[in-house]
Amino acid sequence: MLLGDRSKKIMDELISNPRVTSTVLEKKYEISRRQLGYSFNKINEWLMAKNLPVIERTRQGHFIIDQSVFTLFSTEEVVTPLHRTDFTEEQRVYFIIMMLLSSSEELSLSHFTSELQVSKNTVLSDLKQVQRFLHDYTLTIRYTRKSGYLLEGKEFQMRKLLINVSYKLLQLNGGEEQVKKIAQVKEEELKDIKERIENVEIKLNLKFTDEKLATMPYILCLILKRIDQGREVTSFSITYEELSDTKEYLATEEIFKDLKEIPVQERLFMTLHLLTANVYWSEYLSENDDVPNLLPAIDQMVRHFEKSACIYLQEREQLLNKLLQHIKPAYYRIKYELTETVEMQEALSQEFKELHHLVRSSTAPLNKLIGQEIPDNELTFITLLIGGWMRRQGDSIEEKVKAIVVCPQGVSVSRLMFHELRELFPEFIFLDSLSIREFLNYELEYDIVFSATSLETNQRLFITKAFLDHEEKYRLRKQVMLDLHGYIANDIHVSHLLDIIKNHAVIQNEKDLSRELEQYIKREDDSSVKINSKHKDLNLNDLITPKHITMRHSLSSWEKAIEECARPLIQTGQINSTYVDAMVKTTDRDPYIIIGPNIAIPHAAPEAGVNEVGMSLLKLTQGVKFNDEYTVNLIIVIAAVDKQQHIHSLMQLMKLASSEKDRDRIIHSGSVQEIHSILTNYSTE
Repeated sequence: MLLGDRSKKIMDELISNPRVTSTVLEKKYEISRRQLGYSFNKINEWLMAKNLPVIERTRQGHFIIDQSVFTLFSTEEVVTPLHRTDFTEEQRVYFIIMMLLSSSEELSLSHFTSELQVSKNTVLSDLKQVQRFLHDYTLTIRYTRKSGYLLEGKEFQMRKLLINVSYKLLQLNGGEEQVKKIAQVKEEELKDIKERIENVEIKLNLKFTDEKLATMPYILCLILKRIDQGREVTSFSITYEELSDTKEYLATEEIFKDLKEIPVQERLFMTLHLLTANVYWSEYLSENDDVPNLLPAIDQMVRHFEKSACIYLQEREQLLNKLLQHIKPAYYRIKYELTETVEMQEALSQEFKELHHLVRSSTAPLNKLIGQEIPDNELTFITLLIGGWMRRQGDSIEEKVKAIVVCPQGVSVSRLMFHELRELFPEFIFLDSLSIREFLNYELEYDIVFSATSLETNQRLFITKAFLDHEEKYRLRKQVMLDLHGYIANDIHVSHLLDIIKNHAVIQNEKDLSRELEQYIKREDDSSVKINSKHKDLNLNDLITPKHITMRHSLSSWEKAIEECARPLIQTGQINSTYVDAMVKTTDRDPYIIIGPNIAIPHAAPEAGVNEVGMSLLKLTQGVKFNDEYTVNLIIVIAAVDKQQHIHSLMQLMKLASSEKDRDRIIHSGSVQEIHSILTNYSTE
C-alpha cells in the first residue's frame, strides 16, 4: 500500500513536527477538516499494514505518535530527505541557534541563507525571533563586521540553551543528520560517547529513557567541542561538595576516562546533566542517599493527595519508587533551573486538569524540600504518573462528587470553612476555597457549591455558615445527601453487606449491586430541607439609580468617603446612621471589601441599621487611601436586608469590577448619567 501525495506530506509533517495541530495542518495544506480526516485514516491504514501503532488525535487537535513510528521514519529507505525550505520559522530559529552555539568560525548572513536555503530577508526576520527566544536565557546576539554574529552571555546559560535546542532539533525528522552537519559532529565521536554512557548504565545499575539515551551523546559531544574552543563553565551555584559524592559524579569520571584533562567545574556540570536525566529503570534509586528526605516528602505528598482525592492508592511502594525515578532528576532540574528542557506534547484532558489541580495542592512537602514551587511542566509528569496508576486500579475522580467552597469573609475563615466541610463530607473531592471574585472566573468543573452567601450558578448550591455546631452539621449533611442521592448516609456500610453476600452468593455485577443497595438502604423520604432559591431579581441599575450616585474630586479619609457614599441611602430612609458607623468599624478589620483595583464595597450586618435593600455609588477623581496597599476611586455601599434580594445585582457588580475598561470609564466619567448608563449595560446580563 502506498500513501498519496497529500497523505505523505501530512505524514512527513507529523514526523518532523509532532507538536503540530490539526488546525495548523488544515491551514498549511489548505484542506478541510473532512479532507484531513480522510488523509489521517489513510495514514493509519498504511501504518497498520506495516504492523505499527496508529496515530491518535486528542480532543485539542494534538497527535500522539508511538516511538516505533519515529524509528521507522529515521531510516533513509522510508523517508524522503526534508528540504530546508520546508522548515517552519520555529525550526529555522533552532537551527540558527545551533549554528551560533557550535560554529568555530565567524558567521555572516550568507552562512545562514546558504545553510537554510532561504532569502536574506527571511533570515533577518528569523534572527529577530532568535533574539526573542534568547531573552529567557538572558543571552543576546551581537554582530560585528570583524567577528560576524555571536552569542553573548554566561556560559552556564549557553549550556542550558544548547541542551534545550539540541533536544528540539533531534526530535525532527532527519534532525540527527542536520545536527551532525551543522555542528560538525562525527559519527565515531557519537559512537564513542554512546558506549561510554552504556557503560555508565551498567556501573550505576540503571537505564536511561530511550529519549535521553538518544540525545545525550550529541549533547556531550557539543559540550566537549565548546570546551575545546575555550568556552568553559566558570563558577556557578553548584559546589563540589554538593555533587562530588553522588554516583553520577563517578559516572562522569567514567565518561571522561581516557579523555583530556577536564576542569572540575565541567565535571560538575556534566554530573548535573546526568542527575537531571530521566531514567526508565533504576535499582539504586530507592536508596535515596543523594537527596536526604526526598522519599519521605514524596510519601507525604501522596498521602495529602489521597485525602484530597478521596482515593487509596494501591501498591504504594511501587508507586513511590516510580515517582522517585521522576522526581529525583526533577529535583536537580528545578533547583538549578533546567526545567525548560522537559516539555509535554499534548494538553491535559479535563479530568487530568482537575487531577493536576489536586496534585499541585498536595506538593507542599516537596516544595519545602526543594525550596521553591514545582514548575507546571514537571508537575504534569507527576500528574500523569498518578493518573495512570489510578486508571490501572480502576479509580477515577470523574465518578466522584467535586465541590468548591465560596466564602467572602477573609482567608482565615475561608480555610476553616473549607476544612470543616471536607471533614463533614469525606466522600467528596473539595477542589478549592474561593472568594466571590475567584468563583466568577473559576475554570475547573464541579458538582456542588457550598457558600456563605447566595450565588448565581447552574450547579447545586448549598448555603451554609462558616461555623457550624453539631446539630447544624447534621442538618447540612442530611440536606446534601437528600438532594444528591435521595437518602441520608448512616452507619450501615454497603461494603460490609457486600462481603456478607459474597460468602453466600455469586455477584454478577458488584458495582451495580453496590449502587442499588445504597439507594435502598439509605433512602429517606423527608426532602423538606431543600433550598428554595426563588426570589425577585433586582438589577444593578434598579438599586443604584442616578439619585444614588455621587461624584467628588477627593475626600480626606476613608471614613469620610463611606459617609459621603451612604448619604443618599440615609436621605431615602433605606439605612440609619448607625449602619454607617457599623460599616466603618467593619471596614477597619476587613480589607476583603476591596473587590478589584480601585473599587470597594463597604457593608455591615442588616441588623446594624438597614430598613430596605439598597446600593449607592461614590466616584472619586482622586482616590482615597484605604491602607498602605489599596487606594480606591469607586465605593459602592451595599445595604442588604437578607441573603437573597441583592445577590443578582451583586453578581453584576462583580462582573463590572473585573472589567478594567469599564472601571476606568466610570472613574473618568463626567456625569451621573454616563455612570448610570454603564451600570445599565451590566444590568441586562
